Amino acid sequence: MDPPAVYTAAPELHKDLVDLVWGRPSNGGVSASIFRRWTQGFVFCENEQSALEQFEGGPCAVIAPVQAFLLKNILFNRESSNWRQISEEDQKTALCSTLSEILESACSSPSTGFCLVTWAKGQSPPKTTQMGTLSSTQAQDMPEPESSQPAQELQPTAVAVEDLGFEHFHSVLQKHTFMSTSELREEVLSLFHTWRGSCGVLLFLYSVILTKGIENIRNEIQDTMEPLIDPVHGHGSQSLVNLLVTGHAVSNVWDGERECSGMKLHGIHKQASVGFLTLMESLRYCKVGAFLKSPKFPIWILGSETHLSVFFTKEMSLVGPEAPSEQARRVFQSFDPEDNGFISESLLEDVMKALDLVTEPEYVNMVKGKLDPESLGIILLGPFLLEFFPEQDSGIPDSFTVYHYNGLKQSNLNERVEYVEGTALVLGFEDPMVRTDDTPVKRCLQTKWPYVELLWTTDRSPSLN
Repeated sequence: MDPPAVYTAAPELHKDLVDLVWGRPSNGGVSASIFRRWTQGFVFCENEQSALEQFEGGPCAVIAPVQAFLLKNILFNRESSNWRQISEEDQKTALCSTLSEILESACSSPSTGFCLVTWAKGQSPPKTTQMGTLSSTQAQDMPEPESSQPAQELQPTAVAVEDLGFEHFHSVLQKHTFMSTSELREEVLSLFHTWRGSCGVLLFLYSVILTKGIENIRNEIQDTMEPLIDPVHGHGSQSLVNLLVTGHAVSNVWDGERECSGMKLHGIHKQASVGFLTLMESLRYCKVGAFLKSPKFPIWILGSETHLSVFFTKEMSLVGPEAPSEQARRVFQSFDPEDNGFISESLLEDVMKALDLVTEPEYVNMVKGKLDPESLGIILLGPFLLEFFPEQDSGIPDSFTVYHYNGLKQSNLNERVEYVEGTALVLGFEDPMVRTDDTPVKRCLQTKWPYVELLWTTDRSPSLN
């Protein structure tokens, strides 16, 4: 028999939670406009039934990871092949299963249980209907919709909480603690209308944070003074994205741990279920490790300077076991931290040793002469791969269908949130071919597949922003 749920009023954790998420703004408060941008629920698009819509900039740090896991569950955990046309009941099941999965991943210890943050009884904000916003009195008189009621009867939007206010919002929350996954999943399902209501995204974010534990998150974040949501621009931090994707609020995207000036810097500790690629890597601001670049499912969150979107395919061979040539590329690049495409010839023996190749001095010298005939003192990646892994089949098909999701209406063609379909060609560095246009999406994907080409079915390449 499951232990009973525990219900706690939230004001006691108000300050710690607010400081972690929103920081301590010097002006004494959080910007009303930034808070309003985050007050939306998980709302499915009318025309793209498995896609979530984002109303304004900011909450993509939560919406995009949830969308990525949602697609994983819809594409790979359902028998129906018609993944773009799903019923309202399927939306409910898929979303609640996804939210539960992320919460379970964030749980540091089963003994501490899982937390859900919801409205205190009778304290939910005014709701909106097709007729407009209800007054607070009308809203209180109106019963909460049962899970069996059609969701279209109530369409909560960010507008419903404009008058709620930051302080008032935090004063009317309640924390529920559950000690078993079965009880958690049952309660998440029963709260479907809360997740899709006015503040569903924030309520879920707070649930993840309290399930993980505020102190545990502070121990993982590199800069404890950096809040999870930027108080100036309203964007989510990398720690927030990593928390939702991996269950760990580390600030970096490389694999494992690194030492810098005697300080231990935490990265990603194991292969993620969905991946992450960023335009920042193409600009050489960071280096994403294999645990995020090569996830368990072929779904990647794409990061630009200001926004998160999702790139995905149903082609599972893309995330199969690493081919020897791919391993060689990864090892070579680990000796080329600045991503120059070459290493010093003095490092060749170390690279060969790391790949379990023959490292007898005479053989290494012979290889150096072959790969550096002009004695420039460098070894290029391309000739190195050709020398040791010629014409090796990576197992990846020549072409495959891909999709891109951007939850912002204004970032989509005709301001309709729709998956943009295309074809990806993953080529070798030696393939002679006219290259397609250089776009931010392509530059982002080239950090995973250096010679990828993209052919979209629309006239315009999808937007990362």
